[in-house]
Amino acid sequence: MNENKAQPTVRVWIAIVIFILMGAIAGNTESMYLGLFLDNTIFENGPMGASITLTDAVNLIVSLGAVISCGTGFVVGTLSEKLKNRKAFISIGYIVWGIVMMACSVVSNENVRKIFGINETAKVITVAAATLVTLSLVLSFLRSTTNDTAFNSWIADVSTPKTSTIIEVLFTVMGFVGTAIITLLVARAEIDANMDYSSIFIILGITAIGAGGMGFFLIDEPEKFEKTEKTEKEIVNQTNAFYGLRPSVIKENSNFYLMLSSGCLFNCACQVFLPYFFIYITSVIIPAPENKELNLRMPVIIILLIMAVSLGLMLVLVLMKAYSKHKALSFIPSVICLIIGFLVLSSTKNIFGFVMGFAPAFVGYVIIMIQFGATVRDNIPQDKVDLFQGARMLFLFLIPEIVGPTVGNIAAKNSNVIFEYNYAEKLLPTEDMFLYSAFFAALIFIPMIAFLIKDSKKAKLENKE
Repeated sequence: MNENKAQPTVRVWIAIVIFILMGAIAGNTESMYLGLFLDNTIFENGPMGASITLTDAVNLIVSLGAVISCGTGFVVGTLSEKLKNRKAFISIGYIVWGIVMMACSVVSNENVRKIFGINETAKVITVAAATLVTLSLVLSFLRSTTNDTAFNSWIADVSTPKTSTIIEVLFTVMGFVGTAIITLLVARAEIDANMDYSSIFIILGITAIGAGGMGFFLIDEPEKFEKTEKTEKEIVNQTNAFYGLRPSVIKENSNFYLMLSSGCLFNCACQVFLPYFFIYITSVIIPAPENKELNLRMPVIIILLIMAVSLGLMLVLVLMKAYSKHKALSFIPSVICLIIGFLVLSSTKNIFGFVMGFAPAFVGYVIIMIQFGATVRDNIPQDKVDLFQGARMLFLFLIPEIVGPTVGNIAAKNSNVIFEYNYAEKLLPTEDMFLYSAFFAALIFIPMIAFLIKDSKKAKLENKE
């Protein structure tokens, strides 16, 4: 990372905060809320005879979305490098994302019956679920273009070694804030007779359009984009979407790829349960009471309290990290903490046990997110940032978001927990998914320790010089 870059201005910081938050909201909507929407609307009163189960639909939304996102990362990363125009990708992308999000509000079993003339409930559910899955893929393409590729490249352009950790803290904090916003909207929809789940799509769509509009005024292209003479070989290399996957490039940037491997396993561990998390809480940990007015009130309170505790612990850990000279002091204990939390969560499904396991899991999750994000950004070659976005998408999104949800879906089917209410049936996720998460978390030690050894040797050589 270039030490001589100017520090971000106030306007740049405002843009960073707004679009990190918007990215968190978009990500939470696609990975968590769409599943809850399926659970509480499309699959709410349906039989098990539909061609697709609830967990199948959630798995498809996340897994196929990851394929779309990664493909977009390869192509748009290269295109962004050629055009040198982050502002257009970010601003226009969020405006279109908002429009598509509002289109999701019309997806319902009732509208499927009206439009397609289908009366059989199982077929209605299948068509409605397939429609929402299709729209989710469009959202994934737009989010990948806007946030995962263009915005992350812009962040790398404007950040400095002094600001990289602060930015990673913002990514983590805004991730919690995004989850809290979605949770509060869901809670409001549950208890307010004048607001339903479809209204949330409208609110989120308008928010995204507003953020996209602000991007035109807040985002400036970095001054680093200056014309330089390049050889024909350099031009070919820097227009290759698969540049970051070349063996020679991987060997040359081994630290970067070791961290990507650690991040891949970490995200696999999280994606096993995250897509099903809201469904698990509201249907297994604290099922909805018969009195709808009380529905989700207690889960919301508990989630928000845990978030508050986690944020407090996160700030302490960040301060500890700031005064620590050894990455191992924060990396290794945080992974151990994550594994302990997952093991506790896998052994219980009562609310007390859930809180006891969730707290250490989130402490580990928070510090790992900060450490991985900052270390990956510090080790990415700054003169070819866009060309490594495809590799970053492959390791941090495509593989985890295919493997994780698929494993979570398999865990649900193996447990075969069927929820029955008013003649409705649906397959639910179970606590077994956290055991698989613990397994993936334990594997993180392999590339992480290799990175720490190489990084320590590199630091000793630099000190000698």
